[in-house]
Amino acid sequence: MGFEGYVLNNPALIIAGIVVGSAGTLLTQLMARAMNRPLTNILFKPITGEAQAGGVGVAGTLKEVSALDAASMLRYARKVIIVPGYGMAVGQAQHKVKEMSVLLEEAGVEVKFAIHPVAGRMPGHMNVLLAEAGVSYDKIFDLEEINGEFSQTDVALVIGANDVVNPAARTEKSSPLYGMPILNADHAHNVIVIKRGKSAGYSGIENALFYADTTRMLYGSAQQVVNEVTKHIKEMSS
Repeated sequence: MGFEGYVLNNPALIIAGIVVGSAGTLLTQLMARAMNRPLTNILFKPITGEAQAGGVGVAGTLKEVSALDAASMLRYARKVIIVPGYGMAVGQAQHKVKEMSVLLEEAGVEVKFAIHPVAGRMPGHMNVLLAEAGVSYDKIFDLEEINGEFSQTDVALVIGANDVVNPAARTEKSSPLYGMPILNADHAHNVIVIKRGKSAGYSGIENALFYADTTRMLYGSAQQVVNEVTKHIKEMSS
């Protein structure tokens, strides 16, 4: 845009191009910092499925759960931490997630939201979606603020997030995620993962969290699944 403005001798286009370029650079730097990676690594060595070649496989099996059972786990928990990700954005499920969280709170459940700096497509993506849905700001916490609470949490509900909750980032030196700070969802007593399918995340590697004994998978579009879970919670609370 800036170059086009230069060619056309249009100062407005030049200024707009500079602003857009600067904003993009700043966002890229913020994401690189959140992922604990050099900027050159982000720009020139993208994480892809090929990056995992030769990596250690994941032990265990995927265990599915029904919407009814997931609703029961959430409704009768004392504390729930919701971890939104890109899947929530794609499914446009933020309003349903807000509705579900309100129902849980009315039933006496403590509900918090945990946000990873690079969840979604840019820093702050999840914060914007939750704010749009009307989730109170004081219920939204970043990684540093909430990571210590997962071990005292009955259920961590992961909605469309993958790499930002992958324990391989802590332990697997051969993983392209190694060294990236993650949300400690695997420390919760139980984990429910809402996911569209069984494919890997952006990094292209399997998520050990999904195979853990305490994790249950709930497949489907985030909006459809959360809506179904919410209906069951309503029935249990009536």
